[in-house]
Order: sequence, then C-alpha cells, then structure tokens
Amino acid sequence: MKHAPTPKHIVLALLAAGLVYGGYWAGARQHADMPNTSPGTAPAGADTQASPARKVLYWHDPMVPGQKFDKPGQSPFMDMELVPVYADDAGTGSGVQVSPALRQNLGIRMATVRRADVRDTLELVGTTQFDESRAEVVQSRVTGYVERLHARAPLQRVKRGQPIATLFVPDWIAPQEEYLALKRAGDTALMAAARQRMRVLSIPDALLSEAERSGKAQTRLTLSAPADGVITELGVRDGAMVSPGATIAKISGLNTVWLLAEVPEALLGAARVGMTVTASVAGAPQRSYTGHVREMLPGVGTATRTAQARLELDNRDGSLTPGMLMQVRLEGRQTVSRLLVPAEAVLSSGKRSVVLVAGEGNGIRPVTVGLGRERGDDIEIVSGLEEGQKVVASGQFLIDSEANLKSILPKFDVPAEHAEHAAHGAKR
Repeated sequence: MKHAPTPKHIVLALLAAGLVYGGYWAGARQHADMPNTSPGTAPAGADTQASPARKVLYWHDPMVPGQKFDKPGQSPFMDMELVPVYADDAGTGSGVQVSPALRQNLGIRMATVRRADVRDTLELVGTTQFDESRAEVVQSRVTGYVERLHARAPLQRVKRGQPIATLFVPDWIAPQEEYLALKRAGDTALMAAARQRMRVLSIPDALLSEAERSGKAQTRLTLSAPADGVITELGVRDGAMVSPGATIAKISGLNTVWLLAEVPEALLGAARVGMTVTASVAGAPQRSYTGHVREMLPGVGTATRTAQARLELDNRDGSLTPGMLMQVRLEGRQTVSRLLVPAEAVLSSGKRSVVLVAGEGNGIRPVTVGLGRERGDDIEIVSGLEEGQKVVASGQFLIDSEANLKSILPKFDVPAEHAEHAAHGAKR
C-alpha cells in the first residue's frame, strides 16, 4: 500500500541533498587551494621542516677576514654589514669564490709574488746650480779706480784671459818715476832696491818692463778672467774706487754643475754619499747625465719635510745651465733581495694596504701587507706575503663588489611562508 509523500518528508529530503552538495563544494574548494603535488612528493613545507637551521660560527667583514665578531652588526672597517660564517662553510677559508670562467670573462689578471736582487734606488727631483767649489774671483791688490769695466752685467759668459776691468792706480806713478831716474843715472844698487819696492806695491813685472821700454810710468792695470765660465757676481761699476782685496767679479765654471735633489725625510737613511747618480732633464728624458752624491746637506725643511742631497754632474759639453729641473735616480752599489709584486696589485686606503691573494680552490681573500719602496712598475712587500703566492693584479674592484654583494644579497632572501602569504594577498 503506497502512501503519498507528506510535506515533512519533502523538507527532510531537501535538507539531505543540501548537506551533500555543501560537503562536495567544500572539498572541491579545499583541493583547489592546496598546491599541486605529484605522488610520492612531500609538501612544500616538508623540506623546510626537515632541514635543520645552518649554524653560524661568527660574523666578519669579508675585506678583513681575520677579525671575528660574536654578533651581527655594522662593520667597523667598511660601510657594510657583517657577514655570517656558517659551520658548513668555515672550512674553506677562501673569502670570495670566483670561478675560472668568471675570471676570464671579467679580465681578472693574476701575478706571482717573486723575489729579486735589486739595488737600493731613489727617484727624486732636483734643480741645477753653479759648482761653487770651482768658482774663481777677480780681485784688486791695490788701491785704484775703475777706469773701464769690460764685463757689463752678471751672467755674462767669459773666456780665460778675457779682460774684466781696467784700473787706474795713481800710487804707482812715484815709484816708477824714481826707478826710471835711477836707471838714467846708472845707479844699479839703488835700482835694485827701487825694483824690489815696486814688487811690494804689486806692480807686475810685465808693466815694469813696459815702463823701461817706453821710459814712462805705467798707471793702468787690466784684470783678466782666470778661467772660462759665467760671471755670477759683479761688484763694481765704472769710476768706482777699489781697495786691496776688493772683489771685482766672481766667475763660476760650467764643466761641472751641482744638482740639489730633494730627499724626503723618511728616505734619508737610504741616501748615502758616493751613490751613483743618473739624471735627465724633465723636457728631454732620453738624454741622461751621470755623477755621484757629493754630500748630504744638514737640516730638513719645515715646509717640505725634505733634506737636500748635493750631487755633482759632468757638464763638459755645457748643455746644463743653473735652474734646470731634473729627474734624479740614485742607485746603491750593493744589491739586496726583496719580495716584489706589481704596484697595481696593491689597494691602499690611506690607513692600510691590501692585496687580494688566491687561496685554495677558486677562493680569493684580502691580506694586509707592509710596503717598501716602488721599483719601476713593482713595489716591495715587507710583510704579509710569501714568495710564490698568486695575487690579483687587475680587476680588484670587481672582486670587492662581489664581496659587498655577498653581504647585501642575504637581506633580500624572503622566508617561504612569508612569500606564500604575500602571494595569497596579491591574488585577493
């Protein structure tokens, strides 16, 4: 016997159908929100939960790897954050990793620390001067007047025997007249005494012979240049009165010249008397002059903090004149063994000098070094390196940038859960 459905039964059926449809819709929505994984593959968060956190041993500045810090923060050496060193990477100790392919693409060139026997050399700058040790003076030995001055101005070139000045000497008139009178009288004994008196008065024998020949007293004396050179001092003019010992002119020769080289205070111990000198004019470096260090002048200039080395150069060809600027190279007699690297391999900040050294594998690490003197394109290494090590000779700024990026890029790493939340937020 069939019964007709009542309203109560109809309502219950509709509720059951609604519950089934709601469960199906919720399950489909949950399946759509879950990430698509293949069979046998763990969810995305499984690796994060399964892999343990990396252990940090210490923090350091990549450019000063020897200094360690027990907590993160700002580097006291560079304008950058300290970089963590993890336990699984601590064994490398290689600094920045640069593969051979990247070295070739970036043009990074390596050089070898080498040992060589070199001479102590100094590169200096100096100016030429007259050689005062070879200067000659023209002096008057009598009292007289400058009747004619043949040399008209300082720095005039003169030859040996060239007249400088003609003096009128009135005190010579009386002795010569007396001598001539005794000669005419034929008194030989008194003539000898008169002749001796004229020698005491500095009357030259040539002038006395001229007086005997002409029968007249000679009152004019011509002073001549004793050597070739340049008149550096001219102390009289026409008509001036001169006394015994007065300097008429000073003549400096040019066969040798002095070169005053400025030696920095820090290099005074390396400059020694007798060192060989090779000098060239700033405007003509292809021509060189040789000489030696004559002496080291005492005293250091308060403004320049340099001392002067007096050098003597051969100038028999007369090509050098005082006041010329010259580049000077001093070389010691003995050789010494030094460690050398290319000068371009050294990075100097003013407070310290750093060289990038190739380590194990592809690692490159900075090493603080002590520097000596430059020798051409090379520079001496006093401390910090050993012979045979490989150093970066070019492209250091690229490696420095790599070290800085290595400490900056971790700041941009976003945890997986943060990235997932950000993605859901963007969808919404």
